[in-house]
Amino acid sequence: MNLSIENTIDRVRLLLRKDKEPYLRLYNIMGFYPHDLSLYRVALMHRSTTSTNRKMRHVNNERLEFLGDAILGAVVADIVYDRFKKQQEGFLTTLRSKIVKRETLNELAVKIGLDKLVIHSERMIAAHNNYMNGNAFEAFIGAIYMDRGYEYCMYFMKERILQDFIDIDRMSNKEENYKSKIIEWCQHYQCQFDFVVTDEKMESGNAPKFFSEVRIEDVVCGKGTGYSKKESHQQAAQQAYRKVQSDVKFVNMLIDRRNQRINGKKEAQPQQSQKQQSQPQQQQQLQRQQPQSQPPQPKQPLQQPLQTSLPEVKPETKKPRRRTKETIEVKEKPAKEVKPVKKSTARTEEANPVKVANPVTEEAPQKKPRRRTSAVKKTKPIPEE
Repeated sequence: MNLSIENTIDRVRLLLRKDKEPYLRLYNIMGFYPHDLSLYRVALMHRSTTSTNRKMRHVNNERLEFLGDAILGAVVADIVYDRFKKQQEGFLTTLRSKIVKRETLNELAVKIGLDKLVIHSERMIAAHNNYMNGNAFEAFIGAIYMDRGYEYCMYFMKERILQDFIDIDRMSNKEENYKSKIIEWCQHYQCQFDFVVTDEKMESGNAPKFFSEVRIEDVVCGKGTGYSKKESHQQAAQQAYRKVQSDVKFVNMLIDRRNQRINGKKEAQPQQSQKQQSQPQQQQQLQRQQPQSQPPQPKQPLQQPLQTSLPEVKPETKKPRRRTKETIEVKEKPAKEVKPVKKSTARTEEANPVKVANPVTEEAPQKKPRRRTSAVKKTKPIPEE
């Protein structure tokens, strides 16, 4: 990129234009001439304005602000990476966040005169917490990227901003996040801390103003004000951190209060345990003292209320079983008479004893016995002695 040759060419072209003033203003800010002037006009329009384009659409710098935020982060990361080659990731991330944060961008916009070119409504003048100039700075970076490219964004930040308005070496050693510092200090010494917003007031232009305190071991260590809670917390933390680093008596007082709090908790725990242990002992003592003071009473069985409530149960008397099977068998199979065999009555009686019918069945009418021809045939006559 040969910037001197391009600037001479753009200067010659500018002689043929009637509206030279906006080009010259932007040249004094950037160090080179713009090509598409409409991009820079949109970048300087705040959303509070009511300007529209030819299609009657509302126009503001929010889209360019989104693009410029990403480009600005990449450009600053590239510069910091080349400048501090021996530092680690944490250091580079912290330094980039210091340069890109809203407060720094607001200050840069005022220093380069960009705040005088921002178009906004009159009610935004009294507002303190809108970061209007910082947002316009990011949109301005987005317009440079769309008009001339990434190299001109790098040139603008490196040659115009960091060289003339920001001392990057000094900023790298400067500690600004006092809130994280006071939190680390409290965690190191095991102290309780809290950030409290004590009051909130509305100023002219409906801009809220916050009042905060930092309390360590219930002692107010710092107070701060700001147009946002974060800003008021940072100011209160800065005051508390400086007090903790310089005042030794104040630190000893905080440590004494911490020790009292810890010892109070330790004393409360044994008392609770003693109470819990003493309760069963007291119950045992009361049980031992009761028989001495009162005469022993026989223990009533627990089944008395059950006996009164439930009816008496009588023993069941078993009914005699009905001998239905025997009678049926008798009816079906009556007593059978065996026909006498000639000359062998004694032996046959011993071999085939006659079944005697039950007395119950004798009264019943006798049926004719069946003829057992097979049995008679099988019996053999016994010879006489």
